[in-house]
Order: sequence, then structure tokens, then C-alpha cells
Amino acid sequence: MSTSTCSFKDRCVSILCCKFCKQVLSSRGMKAVLLADTEIDLFSTDIPPTNTVDLIGRCYFTEICKCKLKDIACLKCGNIVGYHVIVPCCSCLLSCNNGHFWMFHSQAVYGINRLDSTGANFLLWGNLPEIEESTDEDILDVSAEECIR
Repeated sequence: MSTSTCSFKDRCVSILCCKFCKQVLSSRGMKAVLLADTEIDLFSTDIPPTNTVDLIGRCYFTEICKCKLKDIACLKCGNIVGYHVIVPCCSCLLSCNNGHFWMFHSQAVYGINRLDSTGANFLLWGNLPEIEESTDEDILDVSAEECIR
């Protein structure tokens, strides 16, 4: 992946919540843009969300690139909230990308910037532990309170 010429370490980490039911979907979200169309805003995450979304429907391809995609739906309300890049195309892999393959539509989710351990500053991707999504239940509990507000 072509992340060497692009830096994402200064981006804020977001808690991603379903707009339809307020369910926390991920505690490792990042604001992103669609590589094939930079006019489209998205959120993304690097680790498959655990017990919050599931793959739904059939695989499909976009008209702009050759990535193989499959929609993901919120397990609480059933609404489609984004998609998973099952197989990225060469063009997208060679583009400046963040290595995230779980994408969330900005019309279906909203993000809340996470605070670091001091509680005084936003948590940045460069300071985020690599394996957190499936092990840190406390973050999801706190995140759920933030989504409800």
C-alpha cells in the first residue's frame, strides 16, 4: 500500500455512531474521502468492527474503479451504513490511501473526536494502539454515552 508518501498520523480518531439508532459502530474511525471520487466524504476504520456491523447482500464493483465491495449494515437497526472493500483494485492500492477497508457513509454515521488519555487533547492516529477495537470494552461503553447525547 502506498502510505509511505502520505501521512495520516496527525488525523483525529473518531468514535463512529449510526445516525439511525445511535449505536457505536467503531472507536477507531477516521474522516476520509473516496479515492475514486474525492468529492465524496466518508469515514473509515482499519480493524473490522466487532459485533456492530455485518456484511449484507452480494458483492459489487464500482463504475469508477475495480474494487470488489460488499455493503455493511448496523446490527442494531439493520440499516446499511457503509461497505467493506473485499478486494481493492491496483489503482486504489497504488493511490495515497490509509490502508482502511471498512468504509462508512457520512449520510449514515457521524463521528465524535476521541480524547487522549489525559482527556485534554484529541487522540491522533499516530498515538493510537494498533489492536484496540476488540479488546477495549470501556471505550465502547463511554462511546455509547457520547452517541446518545
